[in-house]
Amino acid sequence: MLTWIALLRGINVGGKHRLPMSELVDILQSLRLHNVKTYIQSGNAVFQSSGPIAATLDAEIAATIEQRHGFRPRVLLLSTDQFADAVASNPFPEADDAPKTLHLFFLASPPTAPDLEALHKVQAPSERFHLTDPVFYLYTPDGFGRSKLAERAERYLGVAATARNWRTVKQLWDMATAL
Repeated sequence: MLTWIALLRGINVGGKHRLPMSELVDILQSLRLHNVKTYIQSGNAVFQSSGPIAATLDAEIAATIEQRHGFRPRVLLLSTDQFADAVASNPFPEADDAPKTLHLFFLASPPTAPDLEALHKVQAPSERFHLTDPVFYLYTPDGFGRSKLAERAERYLGVAATARNWRTVKQLWDMATAL
């Protein structure tokens, strides 16, 4: 069986787009996925498939959620190899001691023309970032919620993304490797 990680964007945030994790498990199981596990309420799931994943599975998950709950979240699927690369490529090992200071923006596609100059202009003195094709790493020791760079990263990168803090990334990796 192959193991996958699903990251859903914009669910259970500020009382909008409510999706209980038990419902997400039911949805994924209805799509013939196995050993489904979720982590916290922000749309993180790890599951296995008995064969290769169809290129349309992300759209199928989103469509099923829309059919059952009336909204369509962005769904990003990552193989364990892709996720392992993101974890291993972390350029900010100091985040191990303060995992909420690092956020990984998983990108829907490689950015073709990121506005790095704009990213540097809004970057606070304490902040650092690193961009790879599939991930934008943002280290914010003074707080992610106060970061103008965090707020504008997706716009300046020019691609859709969904962010997870280092603690969540590590937990999802642990869950995936345990399956």
